[in-house]
Amino acid sequence: MTDPREPELPFDAANEPEDFTGPRDQVGFGDLKPARKHPLADKFDQENEAGDNGPPLDGDDDGGVPGEDSNSDDSGDSGDGGGSDDRMGLLDHLGELRTVLIHSSYAAVAATILCWFWSADLLDLLIKPIESEGVYFTAPNEAFLTRLKLSGAVGMFVIVPFVFFKFYGFVMPGLYKKERKVVTPLLLASTLLFYLGVAFAFMVVIPQVVTFLLSFGTDNLSPLIGVGPYFGFVSRLCLAFGLVFELPLLVLFLSVLGVVNPRMLLRTWRYAVVAIAGLSAVLTPPDVISQVMMAGPVLVLYIGSVLISIAVTRKKRRAKEGK
Repeated sequence: MTDPREPELPFDAANEPEDFTGPRDQVGFGDLKPARKHPLADKFDQENEAGDNGPPLDGDDDGGVPGEDSNSDDSGDSGDGGGSDDRMGLLDHLGELRTVLIHSSYAAVAATILCWFWSADLLDLLIKPIESEGVYFTAPNEAFLTRLKLSGAVGMFVIVPFVFFKFYGFVMPGLYKKERKVVTPLLLASTLLFYLGVAFAFMVVIPQVVTFLLSFGTDNLSPLIGVGPYFGFVSRLCLAFGLVFELPLLVLFLSVLGVVNPRMLLRTWRYAVVAIAGLSAVLTPPDVISQVMMAGPVLVLYIGSVLISIAVTRKKRRAKEGK
């Protein structure tokens, strides 16, 4: 006799499991839902109706065949790395930039090594404006370090076009044909203006400035010029003039973007003069000669920039009227 307190097991006498494939009265896990009074009950019902079929299987997108991409087409033009070799991902761009930097570093090292063999002649050319006064080095390694720095500076000066064109090759694939027609002349002009600024500083400004500054000596006060500080003085002045001579290109770029216009440049010429004077005072030594010799060419470049802006504005206006 069976004990009524003992629960009935879902097994027959032969200890075999019953068939559970038939209809069930229990509430399954998929049928669970919040109570009707719950504030998220309506949202749950909407989401449940939208996803009755359950989540897609691995590799099966919206009922497609597993392993096949439903968004793919015969052209093979999908996202990054999805069958199109023309598009590059972020890591590919970083790899290209790394290659450009490595090649530029190799070129700088090679140019420095080559310039080292002419470092003595380059140093004599550097100190030519003050050769009558004499130049000295006060530390045993100062002459060596100065020649090494001079070789590096001249090497970088020589490979500036190579570095510019390497970076141009890096950004060129992302430019349109019209943009390439604009960027290429700008690159050539920027290189030419940089060289022109450095040459103007070394051949015109530095001899005048050095002569003016040394004139403040007296019979009891003679100059004792160290080769290290003198190299720093010349290199900073040349770099400042090389960068300042890029002003027309900066104004041209802002004019193309529509940030500045000729009317604004002509209306604010007084502020421009003050800004140029302040910039000259910061970038040059604290003497009148160097400041005037920098401010004069920069003012000329500013006027040229205004003319460039006028030409760009008129061309854009004619293009709009032609449409």
